[in-house]
Amino acid sequence: MAEHDSISKVITILFLLFLLESSSGQLDPNYYYSSCPQISDIVKTTIESAIANDARLGASLLRLFFHDCFVNGCDGSVLLDDTPTFTGEKTANPNNGSLRGFEVIDHIKQAVEEACPGVVSCADILTIATRDSVVTLGGPYWDVKLGRRDSKGASLSKANKNLPASISNLSTLTSKFAAQGLSLKDMVAVEK
Repeated sequence: MAEHDSISKVITILFLLFLLESSSGQLDPNYYYSSCPQISDIVKTTIESAIANDARLGASLLRLFFHDCFVNGCDGSVLLDDTPTFTGEKTANPNNGSLRGFEVIDHIKQAVEEACPGVVSCADILTIATRDSVVTLGGPYWDVKLGRRDSKGASLSKANKNLPASISNLSTLTSKFAAQGLSLKDMVAVEK
């Protein structure tokens, strides 16, 4: 029961992060109903297969989503590789060498592009994949609001500034969560 409570608290935190996101437009669980009705099945099948091969990927995808949302909102910017015009978030101190699951999102994106070319954002794929990871590992199901737009850039400096480092003390953690509109109670729920 304690594990279920922890998952529920994480979901609550993710919901709060959704409220903070910076993507424009109205989010709706049925956003791809007509344009890509198979999106849910594609993501679910891929996630179940990935987690069957490596159960840790479920938690890794949840962490990847958290790190994405904590920087610029849930915009998929953590998925972007470096370009000549910006250095991405992957090599930020809290992310470098510690985030996993990029290849799962890439695999889902490839399958989705085959089914619905140019329709579904990577930000929404990461969001659905996170929910399906929680469900696959025995957590609760919730409707995911969709319609996010992918970021066109990423910010190494914001990732280094906004994300808590693994060595952060309580004061630093509290202030970083407060900067996102999250309380000490929210922080404890995420850390459980």
